[in-house]
Amino acid sequence: MRERSTPPPLILPRQDHPISRQNVSRNALKVMYRLHGAGYKAHLVGGSVRDLMLGRHPKDYDVGTDARPNEVRRLFGNSRIIGRRFRLVHVYFHDGEVVEVSTFRRGAEESAAEEGVGERDVLITSDNLWGTPREDAFRRDFTINALFYDIADFSVVDYTGGIADLRHRLVRAIGDPDVRFREDPVRMLRACEFAARLGFGIETATQEAIHRHRRDLERASTARLTEEIAQLLRCGHAGAAMQWMLELGLLEVLLPEAQAMVAAGERGLGDFGQIPPSIDALVAEERQLSDTVLVASLLLPQVLLRRYDVEARDRRPLTRAGVEALVRETAEGFFRRFPASHAKAQQVVQALTGFQRLCEPRWKLPDRLRFTHRPYFEDSLLLLELLVRATGEGDEALEQWRAAALRRATVPGDEDESAEAERAQRRRRRRRRR
Repeated sequence: MRERSTPPPLILPRQDHPISRQNVSRNALKVMYRLHGAGYKAHLVGGSVRDLMLGRHPKDYDVGTDARPNEVRRLFGNSRIIGRRFRLVHVYFHDGEVVEVSTFRRGAEESAAEEGVGERDVLITSDNLWGTPREDAFRRDFTINALFYDIADFSVVDYTGGIADLRHRLVRAIGDPDVRFREDPVRMLRACEFAARLGFGIETATQEAIHRHRRDLERASTARLTEEIAQLLRCGHAGAAMQWMLELGLLEVLLPEAQAMVAAGERGLGDFGQIPPSIDALVAEERQLSDTVLVASLLLPQVLLRRYDVEARDRRPLTRAGVEALVRETAEGFFRRFPASHAKAQQVVQALTGFQRLCEPRWKLPDRLRFTHRPYFEDSLLLLELLVRATGEGDEALEQWRAAALRRATVPGDEDESAEAERAQRRRRRRRRR
């Protein structure tokens, strides 16, 4: 097994690292102290140790232990066991914080070797094989996420070379990167996110493996991919993350629609590649971004490019019905890969169609005011703001719509067109039945 062939861990005693308990969540400390007091190992693990080593404030805290989930559950009345693929314990506190406790595990690579599973079959479908702290470190994704803070003596334990990679500002896959990305293709997205968020580079062998295995993303869970994309867009460094995805070939596999951002610039139709950095600016301003806006922002460049091409071909502007049909067709390609409820898909279509309406010239003030009452108006307005930030064009239209939004409380809103059309259709059916 890997454990026997690896060198001893690098252990930094308290005086040789920057982590102080004053900077660690009090709730996480309570969890670790109780586990330690009950005779179990208790380590702060993963991203929280990485962030503390970098002088950052972790957004959450994970604890690793040799206690099994049922044993952890018995120690904490304010906890519950969650998950099927990964059995974890969540410990809940009155201030709303949740501390996640996981039992040390061993990785799929070691398990596959023991069970005689072939190299092509290492995709992780279960992860409840208990192991040692060393085995748990080697089953993780990247060296910088495999550092442990031991509450017993306040030392930092490094089995995989993560401390050196923190110093060199590198994201490096643990062990064989080909195996790591076959085990869990979503790790390729996480590499891009970590590099962007931390301002790190990605180690060369890890980059090459990502490029080789980019098509493995097609095997990953769509639910996890959707969650990871939303997290990436909200991390505050979406521009840099998507640049990594573009360079490593992930964008063409996962989000071909987003490549229209690059195509538009090459054709001189606007710098749509600035949409992700514009999202980052809104995140920095603590603006609320719905999933609808995030998805629609990815589709927006392709919608605009397709509309430009159709109107250039036909030598006349598209009708509103034609615009909506084009938007629906573009969105359908995305939702075939990332299935969503009809209601959520419809919200994206309405936001994009509404955006097109906001860009129409010669609005009369009463019509403009009534349009601000549409349920999708706010999402459409945010898309317009993103486009203005990205391209520097359309600022006048944006200010006019903002002014109308401020005045809308004084003007009654008209009913949503689709709802009114549906009611009209029901009235016609009743008349026919008579």
